[in-house]
Amino acid sequence: MSVPMLKIGAVLSTMAMVTNWMSQTLPSLVGLNGTIISPDGTHERIVSGLYPGSEEGWQVYSTASDPDGRCVCTVVAPARNLCKRDPRSRQLRLLTEQVQNVSQSMEVVDLRTSRDLQYVRDSEPLLRGVDGRLHTYVASPRTLTTKGLQELKGQMSQLRPLLSVVEQYRLDLQTLATLRLELLNLSIILTAIQEEVGAYDYEELQQRVLLLETRLHSCMNKLGCGRLTAVSGPITVRASGSRFGSWMTDAMIPSSDSRVWSMDGYYKGRRVLEYRTMGDFTKGQNFVQHLLPHPWAGTGHVVYNGSLYYNKHQSNILIQYHFRSRSVLLQRSLSGAGYNNTFPYSWGGSSDIDLMADETGLWAVYTTIPNAGNIMVSRLDPRTLEVAQSWDTGFPKRSAGEAFMICGTLYVTNSHLAGAKVHFAYHTNSSTYEYTDIPFHNQYSHISMMDYNPRERALYTWNNGHQVLYNVTLFHVIRSDG
Repeated sequence: MSVPMLKIGAVLSTMAMVTNWMSQTLPSLVGLNGTIISPDGTHERIVSGLYPGSEEGWQVYSTASDPDGRCVCTVVAPARNLCKRDPRSRQLRLLTEQVQNVSQSMEVVDLRTSRDLQYVRDSEPLLRGVDGRLHTYVASPRTLTTKGLQELKGQMSQLRPLLSVVEQYRLDLQTLATLRLELLNLSIILTAIQEEVGAYDYEELQQRVLLLETRLHSCMNKLGCGRLTAVSGPITVRASGSRFGSWMTDAMIPSSDSRVWSMDGYYKGRRVLEYRTMGDFTKGQNFVQHLLPHPWAGTGHVVYNGSLYYNKHQSNILIQYHFRSRSVLLQRSLSGAGYNNTFPYSWGGSSDIDLMADETGLWAVYTTIPNAGNIMVSRLDPRTLEVAQSWDTGFPKRSAGEAFMICGTLYVTNSHLAGAKVHFAYHTNSSTYEYTDIPFHNQYSHISMMDYNPRERALYTWNNGHQVLYNVTLFHVIRSDG
């Protein structure tokens, strides 16, 4: 009886090895490692523009060669998530789930089999002894004494639990039959996927991808500024702090520096939290505190090239605070700018002066009494905080929910509440304006900060105690080399 049990154990071990191999090897076999084979035979490489690991990509950068051998670039944000629509990706996902289910079932059966097999082995000597005595008594019934009968009954009672073990083995054999069928189905699916993608030499493909990536980076350097055409759905990063506040990453430093800063509240705040990474910010861990020498007003702060630029409380003074030296490098009055809720956005909160950055530099959005409350846009020199040039947009600041700059264009929302949309755009390069209709989902119904980060091509918002990101879709113009 012990021999069949040993065979079951061998089958389980073999199946477990197969399952482990499949779960580790399948991703490389199907070739869904970030490379897409497009219908026209070109190859595209998806590169995460922001924090890896999110199901929703941030940007799609693709590159290919046209018939003349020239580099063709495409930049789309937010990502279209082409992989999700790839039938091989769906097959892989289903296959992985099935492998996990089969693996878990095998572990349970293997554990039960090992445990019960040991019980059978321990009972085998007793079983052989009972079997020998029964043969003796059958051959010579007169040798059976009362004492011998009692001993035999006792040994039989010890063997009675073996019946439940045998019954469990019978059920386990049915489970094994099911698992074998499942493995057969998995093998069929795997074979189909291998046949579908087996025509490609993935080592060669990987080399081509690396080459394309190199050409892509070169191509990306030719990207000019873009015009906003769409805002994605909201991506809630964290829920923390009060109803009003601001959070940001540096708009200028290299992408290898992924620090995040958070400033809770809009009135007389001085405490700035610096997180090491976006992941740390999400979890609320690994941060240091900066205590500003002067309190801030509003939420229109910006981190630019290692310094925090903000509006000093109850004044129109702009301050540059350097994080590394923990000191104020510069203070300068923004001449004529209203402050202390003279010309705030529609939500109030001392949001008279809004500092921001885009691809072209550092900006201040504010208004003055001579401008009759209309939004002024001024380009600032980050080294001196002097105004280099100013524009009167003609849009009343109190009618604006929030505003942000992208590529030298000021975009203004018509409300800070639900139903808001990007309603107005002022182009500083041509000193012209237009009314727009770009909707976005104000998920938590009260936005008190909305700023664009040119390094990551995303909108950062503080929405009713939630820190939320939006991807943006920009229409880009490629600069030609001639």
